[in-house]
Amino acid sequence: MPEGKTEAFRAMHRGIQVLLLPNAWDVASARVIQQAGFGAIATTSAGIAFSLGYPDGQRISRQEMLEAVRRMASAVQVPVTADVEAGYGVRPEDAACTAQDVLAAGAVGMNLEDATGDPKRPLLDLALQVERVKAVRALPIVLNARTDVYLLEIGEPERRYDEALRRLAAFRDAGADCVFVPGLRDPESIGRMVRDLRCPVNILAGPGFPPVPELQKLGVARVSLGSGPMRATLGLLRRLAEELRNAGTYATLEGAIPYPELNRMME
Repeated sequence: MPEGKTEAFRAMHRGIQVLLLPNAWDVASARVIQQAGFGAIATTSAGIAFSLGYPDGQRISRQEMLEAVRRMASAVQVPVTADVEAGYGVRPEDAACTAQDVLAAGAVGMNLEDATGDPKRPLLDLALQVERVKAVRALPIVLNARTDVYLLEIGEPERRYDEALRRLAAFRDAGADCVFVPGLRDPESIGRMVRDLRCPVNILAGPGFPPVPELQKLGVARVSLGSGPMRATLGLLRRLAEELRNAGTYATLEGAIPYPELNRMME
């Protein structure tokens, strides 16, 4: 991957405008997003997993995930950042190996989360996660380090902010280019987190979240949609199927990208 594309993507986290990333799950969705004018594309691990028949949570194989990333990165001209969940292995060297393979797939960035998938011990030990962050950042990759304190609703609600801040600050100090706190949604807490961290912060947005102009005023650097676009697309398909079955009509098909346009987009 050319160094210029990596540095361009890193710089997007500190630009005047918030970095917007509607996540893609296959080549078609990546090309639609690129055509819409976005300067970078993020993948969604859940969306890729769902599209291949797996539940979320590192149930898809590392190889299949990276192959999906490779196909998307080779199909667009803009920088691609890959959601590779918790890095497919607990050890720092596992995370570094995954990061190396992300680069080999043509992406310039990656997400690394601290969730374990174990309800009894939902988050990795902080010291271990810091070593994993350092191992990834030893490579020329743009790292978005994530904590799932809010997403998994860990601990008492009144203590979540401090725990998330403690983890994200440690990831920042270990070299993460951006830190990610999915599940944090109220404007006051978002603004406070940005001020306390003083580094690029990624917010996972969707219905019920502050709109982008408000998030930008709060100082948020990066806004992504996760699996939301893929799930919304499947929601449209469900409505289409129900309309066809129940009414025998086709109104839900209105707004579809015309066949010739989509065919040209794939050339």
